Amino acid sequence: MINDSPDDSTTESGKQTRTSYRPCPIFTIRPGINSETLLVHAYETLASANVMATELSSILSGPTCNLALGIQQMIVLAQLSVNRVLDQLDPQQ
Repeated sequence: MINDSPDDSTTESGKQTRTSYRPCPIFTIRPGINSETLLVHAYETLASANVMATELSSILSGPTCNLALGIQQMIVLAQLSVNRVLDQLDPQQ
């Protein structure tokens, strides 16, 4: 199977190899931003995505509702991971 993503290329033997990927410069993060600030923004973005997935699941039913709830659960797990890293950077006692 050939993947058309910008960071993969296919050799003559059909195996995929990684090539360098340069992100679109429209959306960049200013150099020098500290990790804690980035993690806080990631957490807030995940919190917003969590609300959107939860709202979406409330208007869906059946398998599509289950899909939205599965996405919501993945978002919550990512939030827990980010929160753990934030706690390790600045432990609240």
